[in-house]
Amino acid sequence: MISDKIKDILNEQINKEFYSAYLYLSMSAYFAEMGLYGFSNWTKIQSQEEIDHGLILFEYVIDRKSQVKLCPIDAPIFDMKSPVEIFEQIYAHERSITSAIDCVAQMSEGECDLATRNFVDLYLKEQIEEEASVSKIISKLKIFGDEKASLYLLDRELSKRKYTQHSY
Repeated sequence: MISDKIKDILNEQINKEFYSAYLYLSMSAYFAEMGLYGFSNWTKIQSQEEIDHGLILFEYVIDRKSQVKLCPIDAPIFDMKSPVEIFEQIYAHERSITSAIDCVAQMSEGECDLATRNFVDLYLKEQIEEEASVSKIISKLKIFGDEKASLYLLDRELSKRKYTQHSY
């Protein structure tokens, strides 16, 4: 059994993961509307991964004999502009998720819940990878500028991303 504080912060994180999925799915639709199907693929797969993250947390709370409390998911808000601006928003969003997971880790240490603290290490590692991946895409977008041929090549590269279900 986990403490009420840990239960509450994990439930908040579940909501954040599902919100992230919703956000990425809306971005995927926007990229598809722009004709950037590789970018659409990348954000759609990101959405699927966020669902996995939420479900893994969901199962963890249940496995710890605690209560999952699902909350309403807000409609995503992002400024639909250029791909580089959207990826900068993605980077900012991922950094906010990293901060939230840092809080879970810190609280689990404070509550002497080493099982949860150990469990969230997987999320912290994942966040490092997520931020690095997005940062690399931003760098490429900034180098290319408005050059359509380079944008096409990056779109083609992003179309090759495949979904792999996450499990911990």
